[in-house]
Amino acid sequence: MQYHTHKLSNGLRIIHLPDKSEVAHCGLMINSGSRDELENEQGIAHFVEHLFFKGTKKRKAFHILSRMDDVGGEINAYTTKEDTCIHTSFLKNDYERSLELMADVTFNSVFPGNEIKREKNVILDEINFYRDNPSESIYDDFEELVFANQPLGKNILGRPELLNRFNAEDFRRFVDRNYNPPEMVITSVGNISFNKLVYMAEKHFGAVPSAGSKKHREPFAGYTPKKRILNHNTNQAHCIIGNITYDIHHPKKMVMALLDNIIAGPGLTSRLNMLLREKLGYVYNIESSYTLFSDVGLFTVYFGTEKSRVDKTLHHIHKELERLRTTKLGKIQLNKAKRQLYGQLAISSENPVSRMLAHGKNYLMLNRVHSLEEMKRKIDRISAEELRETANEVLDPERLTTLIYK
Repeated sequence: MQYHTHKLSNGLRIIHLPDKSEVAHCGLMINSGSRDELENEQGIAHFVEHLFFKGTKKRKAFHILSRMDDVGGEINAYTTKEDTCIHTSFLKNDYERSLELMADVTFNSVFPGNEIKREKNVILDEINFYRDNPSESIYDDFEELVFANQPLGKNILGRPELLNRFNAEDFRRFVDRNYNPPEMVITSVGNISFNKLVYMAEKHFGAVPSAGSKKHREPFAGYTPKKRILNHNTNQAHCIIGNITYDIHHPKKMVMALLDNIIAGPGLTSRLNMLLREKLGYVYNIESSYTLFSDVGLFTVYFGTEKSRVDKTLHHIHKELERLRTTKLGKIQLNKAKRQLYGQLAISSENPVSRMLAHGKNYLMLNRVHSLEEMKRKIDRISAEELRETANEVLDPERLTTLIYK
């Protein structure tokens, strides 16, 4: 089904995919995340997202939460390195309720002092939760290692000593500096006429003034491979190895996605899962991931194992990565890998919330959305040689960073 797009007079964009379901999904995607914080603001992007639900010029915290809850709907939000999103799910007749509420919390939040104190404690608990979960916290430490002394390396949750200092004026300054309509997208999947959706969006978002200029981020530069071992009082050892790779605009990003899937993607027959879990029994969990930013990508392989098996596990991983660098996949192997990746993408697209969020993210960053048919054509064009060349660029052992919790 074809999606529809529109740009409001203030530059805010809309992307909508018609859907006949009784349930609709809508979100506001904002091109602002932890990467856009100043040096003394670490954690403020995520803190702002929490405070969206704590009071506006016309609503108390309870009234914000009950606005969607009273009609059986849901509202939630998240913050990443480069974007913030508020999203809702609701019955199709409640579109205007959703849009009005998202506009209110985004542009009319008052950041009440008592709520700042209360929410600060919630975020401190969130920080402690991640610290107590090494399989989670190791990703933050790895990104800090790779993107050392640069905004991308900042922990999204922030630092406790800075969180304690933030006040309402700090939050307002961050929002005023970063929440610019041309850097926002309303993304929707639901049963509503597009003209009606545009009318509602203009009504609730159209009066927000545009700052005009586009966001500028200093591109990441200066990657240096490192190896670090940190002592942790845990039963298991945890490890990540990885390298920087292609950004969201790069023409080879689909090749990298296929390579990631082959190595230790979600499929049970990925190379490292078959070797290290099914054959050797060294690990309970091993996974690879490929994260795309606006100017760089990050490829990682994570595993947890007994402390005595770390070196053996790393040896087998490097050996498998070396095979991908030196040996081209056969035709049957390549076709199987392509079908697997396309199947995963197709199944994911059947989830309307995932589709709504993916459309919003892609339209925000790329000003377009690739259809499943386009993605299939891109996957089908990947050759075994191109895959091997990519493996040589990304999996070179001299370029890999390693972080171990022991």
